This record gives sequence, C-alpha cells and structure tokens, in this order.
Amino acid sequence: MIKELRDLADLDELARLLQAIWTTPRPTLEVDLLRALVLAGSYVTGAYSDGRLLGGLVGFWGRRDGEWHLHSHVLGVLPAAQRRGVGFALKQHQRRWCLERGIRTIRWTFDPLVVRNGYFNICRLGAEVTEYHVNLYGQMEDGINAGEESDRAVVTWRLESSKAVAAATGRPSEPARSVPWPPPERILLDQEADAPVIRSVTGSPLYCRAPADIVGLRHCSPELARQWRIAVRETVGRRIQEGWRVATVTRDGWYVLEAPSPDAGGVES
Repeated sequence: MIKELRDLADLDELARLLQAIWTTPRPTLEVDLLRALVLAGSYVTGAYSDGRLLGGLVGFWGRRDGEWHLHSHVLGVLPAAQRRGVGFALKQHQRRWCLERGIRTIRWTFDPLVVRNGYFNICRLGAEVTEYHVNLYGQMEDGINAGEESDRAVVTWRLESSKAVAAATGRPSEPARSVPWPPPERILLDQEADAPVIRSVTGSPLYCRAPADIVGLRHCSPELARQWRIAVRETVGRRIQEGWRVATVTRDGWYVLEAPSPDAGGVES
C-alpha cells in the first residue's frame, strides 16, 4: 500500500527510515522540513506492507522555463525490500499524483556510477538524462557515498511521453542488441582488472562501461572508486554536457551515447 503521509508520527517514521537507509549520523530529512513540505502541498509518501514502512518518496515543486514540475528529491527503499517493485510502485504513484494535478514533468538527480539506477530511470520508467553536473552537492558524508564527490545526472521524466506511458503499462524499453556487443571500435570507456580505461574512439553511438558495484568499491578501494568517478565524468559526463543523448542503459552496466543531430539547436542547461 502506498499512502501520502501527513501525521507527525508517520513523518517521523519516514525520517528514521531514510536515515537508516543512508546510514547518516543525523536525519537525511528532518521531521520539521517534511512537515513544511506537506503544508506546502508537496509530495511525501510511504510504501507499506503488512503495516510496515518499506520505502518513501519525497518531492517538491519547481519551475523552469516558465513551467511547473515536481522535483523528486529522495527515493529510499529498505535493502531487504529492494528488487520487489517497491521503488517502481512509488514512482508510478508519483506519476499519477502529478498528472491529476496537471503536472506533466518530474525531474530528479542520480549518481551515474550507480548503473542500476540509470537502467531503472531510462528503461523501467521511460525517462531521459538531460544534464550532468560535477560535484553538485559537494562532498558526501553518508554511508552510501562515503566521502565521494557528488557528480549527478539530471533525469527528466515527461509523464505523457510514449516511453513513460509504455513503461507505466508494463512495457519498459529494453536496448536492442547487436553482435558483437558492444562493437569494440565504439567502446569509449571500458574496464581492465577492475580499473577504468578510456579509449580513443570516434563515431556514434559510443559505449561506456560503469562499475558493477560502486558502493562496495568505495568501501574496499576508495582510490579505485575515485578513478571511476573521473573516468565517467570525462566520458559520459562530458558527452552529455556537449549535447549527446543517453540512448539507453543496459542491465549489465553500459551507457549507450548518441551524438546530437546537426540541427539539435544547442544543449539544455
């Protein structure tokens, strides 16, 4: 069951859940801030099973280019409840909530090194990557990001797009495969002995590998995790900033980048 949270007791439970997920010394979102967001008419929800809170999703209003959108700030699901569709159910509830209020766009950020989130956003939800920001939030201190710089990709979810509608009805977009996969002459970022390797290649599309488990890598080898951060920034990040499109993200950890068309008309900023 998914419900909007209003009562202080429910908001306190959500604050404690988010703190536990990110293993932070203080709440990720304080109860008073959650209460203020509710008062302002923002989106604050929880997902329950047998009365137990398993996950939560918080968003607030934003305005860009003369149009209102919802900025989806944080989505968290308990580790034991992950891969059970809780995150997908929360996002689809958020989509319906926005459409009922005449809002057609949701935006949020994600760490491009966490490739499973890239796959979820692009393929499972039908959203698109529209920006890349270097160290957007500064250095992180929670247990997941472990002191890393906070490069983030911005996701734009156009709720009435054909991809979003298809995903909502159980028809997610899966990347087409060719043989060999990926074409060796188009691999821009690859991996050798766990370390990133940037190759000198041209053409479109280009393929960039991301590490399989960046969270674990941050704990066991912070320097190697840092190498991956810089490599993804210099390949995926730079191409996005130059107007390239993230065509898809595969389950096994590849970003597929397509060059902008000659008449693309610039880069969204």
